[in-house]
Amino acid sequence: MIETVNLTKHFDDFVAVQDVNITVNPGEVLALLGPNGAGKTTTVRMLTSIFTPTSGSARVAGFDIVSQAEDVRARVGVLTEGHGLYLRMRGREYLDFFGQLYDLPAERRHTAPQGLAERFGLSDALDRRIGEYSKGMRQKLALVRSMLHNPPVLMLDEPTSAMDPLSSRQVRNAILDLRGDGRTVLICTHNLPEAEELSDRIAIIRRGQIIALGTSMELKSRLLGPPLLEIRLATPLNGLVDDLSGMVEIDSTGHNWLRYRTLEPQTINPQVVRRLTGLGIEMVTLSEVPQSLEDVYLRVVGEGEPALSGVTEETE
Repeated sequence: MIETVNLTKHFDDFVAVQDVNITVNPGEVLALLGPNGAGKTTTVRMLTSIFTPTSGSARVAGFDIVSQAEDVRARVGVLTEGHGLYLRMRGREYLDFFGQLYDLPAERRHTAPQGLAERFGLSDALDRRIGEYSKGMRQKLALVRSMLHNPPVLMLDEPTSAMDPLSSRQVRNAILDLRGDGRTVLICTHNLPEAEELSDRIAIIRRGQIIALGTSMELKSRLLGPPLLEIRLATPLNGLVDDLSGMVEIDSTGHNWLRYRTLEPQTINPQVVRRLTGLGIEMVTLSEVPQSLEDVYLRVVGEGEPALSGVTEETE
């Protein structure tokens, strides 16, 4: 549903996006992550046929973003950071107006907004002026607008920003439902737990280039190494580090705990437990330390790590 080949955009001497190669399949959710100014918005604007690429190409829903721009726009729903809401209009009038722009028949212009508004808990507000809406309500109205014409591809920029926890959950559930409908979704977000929950794969962009691409589990494995295990004892470590250093890779230690890594936890962990038992050391817990997408993101973006193997190489 989305395929780019060396997609590039320059603004005079400024390189906004360089050689982006991604493929997103029907029913797949891809999260596009990166710091401000990394090229996320420029990429989306090219994929929605707003910007013309400097070089490279892309197809969305089977249509070329340059030569078939109108076909692309007709099949994409877009939620931008700036919603472009007409505050003097009532919610229902606003959605009907955009339904006309999408050339929807009159019956559909009534049923589609009502059904989507109920889905997002907005139906009671449709007859109020948009200027009276809260930030979260405006966000939901903009999301409803992006889905009016039942597009096969959705591109959402910070879909749950300014929302309370209940509204955020409604939107996340709706996105998960869209995946089940076979719809393709591209999400740009700074909310890393949300990206991990919603997406099938994650792409991290920095200085206009994709520097990491894969599932959350794949990225953690490649960037953060083997699983991190933690042992907590009922007594101080004393000389335990020396006893275990030949068996595992010690990562860090504390007064009565240590963390280690191993590529074979199913084999090594029972050996570690037997060693502790043999030494008469009382163990309180042995557990895997959760590693987050934030750890991956900071490793790649915050510390300036090179691109991962298997994705577009970055030219420094």
